[in-house]
Amino acid sequence: MQKVGRRGPVRGVQRWKRRSNTCSVNWCMQRKSVLNLFVPPASLVMLAFAWPALTFINTCEWLYNSYFLESHQLMHNKVVVITGASSGIGEQIAYEYAKRGAILVLVARREQRLRAISENARRLGAPNVMIVAADVVKEDDCRRFINETINQYGRVDHLVNSASLGHTFYFEEATDTNVFPILMDINFWGNVYPTHVALPYLRESNGRVIVNASVENWLPLPRMSLYAAAKSALINFYETLRFEVKDEVGITVATHGWIGTEMSRGKFMVEEGAEMQWKEEREVEASGGAVEEFARLIVAGACRGDPYVKYPSWYDIFFLYRVFAPKVLYWTFQFLLTGGGARRTSFIGTGRPLIEASPTMTRRRVVDHQRVE
Repeated sequence: MQKVGRRGPVRGVQRWKRRSNTCSVNWCMQRKSVLNLFVPPASLVMLAFAWPALTFINTCEWLYNSYFLESHQLMHNKVVVITGASSGIGEQIAYEYAKRGAILVLVARREQRLRAISENARRLGAPNVMIVAADVVKEDDCRRFINETINQYGRVDHLVNSASLGHTFYFEEATDTNVFPILMDINFWGNVYPTHVALPYLRESNGRVIVNASVENWLPLPRMSLYAAAKSALINFYETLRFEVKDEVGITVATHGWIGTEMSRGKFMVEEGAEMQWKEEREVEASGGAVEEFARLIVAGACRGDPYVKYPSWYDIFFLYRVFAPKVLYWTFQFLLTGGGARRTSFIGTGRPLIEASPTMTRRRVVDHQRVE
């Protein structure tokens, strides 16, 4: 009887705990339901009232930084490390920094190409240019070119991560999955490794990291699934890092739409002297803006200390649709990107035989992708 008596209170306590837990769960669910109902409209109302003041403050800050800080003089004799500097956006960014009198460290795997770019940069005003043949997806290479920079100049003021690799095949077409980690390595780890090595020196100089992102990180487009995933991971990494480093190291995220670089013109390198054979027929002509203009905006924004640089800025309107009307955005892109016939592709580089386009359909464009370095 004593045994049973001892168990009675224990079981009562257990039943009471279960009822308490059930009540707590029900209360949490009810509270979340209330928050889901009231927080979104309340936030929109607050944003509507705050928007004019925020716009005015941002405009005043932009005017002050643009016309009173003399951003051209801010980079004189400052040390700038640029990865992926042998072509495309990276090359043009090097020229923009050269015009501002910055000391350049150009990093890519094509050393011969870097030599020509270094000469151009010197003619544009760079007092000193150092070239380093390195692969940003190899941590040892990243340590090497940062250490060489510190040994030569004693500091790093700006780190520009511009190496990138895109693709234009549908995900289901890729039979060789070995390309998957390559895309992630270049677009994600190729930014993380240099940043990790350079961060202590950027803290000392109160420097800045400049990131070459893309609108696909939040606006996914067909044939860019892996590229969009890598860029999305990249943005989330730097947005988190922004909170960790606080004001000690600045971060400028440069987001572009379609840019007319080598990625959309012709060939990109995967191995030294070898071309990546990812040739696809696009259903939509991608007529992007000038690379030179985007590079100019990136460097100007970085010198001003802007957290974001967007080109073109009208892409932002699609973000509102994605948050508040995702189905409208989906239907719009379905209408714009879907052709009149069956889906067609070249399948070159995916391990499948070439499928000829229907004679009634017009060949749009053949794009040869290569690594941007």
